[in-house]
Amino acid sequence: MAGASQPANFSDIHCDIPEFKGDNYKVWKERILLQLGWIDIDYIIRKDETPKITDASTAEDIALYEKWERSNDFSHDKVQNLRKAIDDQFLTSDKALASTLIMKFSFLKLTSVKGVSEHIMQMRDISAQLKKLEVEMSESLLVHYILNSLPQGYGLFKISYNTHKDKWSINELMTMCVQE
Repeated sequence: MAGASQPANFSDIHCDIPEFKGDNYKVWKERILLQLGWIDIDYIIRKDETPKITDASTAEDIALYEKWERSNDFSHDKVQNLRKAIDDQFLTSDKALASTLIMKFSFLKLTSVKGVSEHIMQMRDISAQLKKLEVEMSESLLVHYILNSLPQGYGLFKISYNTHKDKWSINELMTMCVQE
């Protein structure tokens, strides 16, 4: 049948795996596992090695062993040991990542290259990443940090916030800054 489209083959799907840089371990790992799942060789990563086949093995035991072996053959080595070693190294680096994010957050300033909305979203995103690392800051502190990162041209805006009776949420701050 000429011109008929082929059905999608999940093994042809590729997710966007970022280059591994150390500070992006969680995203990198999620994408790697997703890709391995799509090409159906993630079984070895998710499951412990199955018992060897014996005379007493059931058809189900044999099928599970063969699935594990197939996944292991594609992986060339005991992948779980490698994955565990990588996990151990980078799970302990959460403290280093938190420190890096705090430093980045502390020194972010609004530049003329990007707009105030993008700047606020970038600071909010760093705050969200820190929260995942169990380093939380209140929304009020975040608003103050963002206001302090704005250039002198926002001086009257900062005074307006400081003299305003109510505290603003991040969304209110973004709305007010955009209007400014």
